[in-house]
Amino acid sequence: MITVKKVAIIDADLIGRKKHRFPNLACMKLSSYYKAQGYDVSLKLDYDNLDEYDKVTISKVFMDTEIPNEPDDKLLKTEVNIANFYKDNPILNLPNVEYGGTGFYYDKSPKLPEEIEHIMPDYHLYDEWVQVQLDAGVKAKDLQYYTDYSIGFTTRGCIRKCKFCVNRNYSKCELHSSLSEFIDKNRPYICLLDDNIFASPKWKDVFDDLIATGKRFQFKQGCDERLMTDEKCEYLFNKARWIGDIIFAFDNIKDKNLIVNRLEMIRRHTKKNVKFYVFCGFNHDNPGHYDDNFYRKDIEDLFERIKILMSFGCLPYIMRYKDYEMSPYRGIYITVARWCNQPAFFKKKSIREFAEASQKTVKTECADVRAIKLVERDFPDIAEKYFDLKYIDYNGG
Repeated sequence: MITVKKVAIIDADLIGRKKHRFPNLACMKLSSYYKAQGYDVSLKLDYDNLDEYDKVTISKVFMDTEIPNEPDDKLLKTEVNIANFYKDNPILNLPNVEYGGTGFYYDKSPKLPEEIEHIMPDYHLYDEWVQVQLDAGVKAKDLQYYTDYSIGFTTRGCIRKCKFCVNRNYSKCELHSSLSEFIDKNRPYICLLDDNIFASPKWKDVFDDLIATGKRFQFKQGCDERLMTDEKCEYLFNKARWIGDIIFAFDNIKDKNLIVNRLEMIRRHTKKNVKFYVFCGFNHDNPGHYDDNFYRKDIEDLFERIKILMSFGCLPYIMRYKDYEMSPYRGIYITVARWCNQPAFFKKKSIREFAEASQKTVKTECADVRAIKLVERDFPDIAEKYFDLKYIDYNGG
């Protein structure tokens, strides 16, 4: 009698993060591969009884997703030594366990074997979990990436070499896979995870192929504003059957003049809502080195970028680098993110008004007000220049 081998797929981010709402592409590809070998594959939602499986694969995308039995000293988990952080973990060292992904290795994550990398993802891996979520009252729209989207990469790589990015070892953007590798004809939408689509010399071919599918699509990682041309604007805003937010990034105030130029270009082509990832808490000039001078400049640069985006009717979405937590002004980073990342508030209130509204919900002084007061005390010129700015004043209500 032939015994069917049992394989457990563990999406560590699904277990370790609150309200995680995006499937792990590597997990879905691994599931397809092992099912094609005739194995009994299941999505495992805990780390119990792993010895009952012939093989266990664990994947995670985010560094701050915790794995059981991690060392107590989380300061050890840095991009420099993250590979060694897990070397003595008893779960990860079981003989039947394999693990990978940027959450374990950051920019040094091993690639999937070609026969797995280029296999059709198993879009049914999460079916049972999705049904449990629906039965528990989670809205279907919050699970749409599990149910309605085909997901994959058409290109890989980037030209920017940003010091904070997991793609910093790339020097170019190249074609990676055809749409036929990952499009499920029964799914109405497409989500692309490309690192920097407009850095590819073949970007137009990719867009033409996407448009030809007749399906609405999006590039989840955002597009590079600095690379925009009138031709790219025409494709992005007028030819593409886009779904969801059109997203760019404004990571560094040093790009101010170029970003403003491209914003002017974009507004010649569209009045649509445009969102920008706004990165903060990272020392671009001297990574890993922080002092009061850096935090003052970083806070001021953050608000200046928000002001610029306001003036063009764009919405900022704050992305905080993990080192913001070491700042004595940690609170203002949190308050800015809470303000900007909720467009209903951002469009109507200044950050001061946002903090005052938060205060009305509690009896003691709230964290948002404390954060505002600390910056006003130490950097009064920043507070005077930016704390009363309102999107509505720039964009007429």
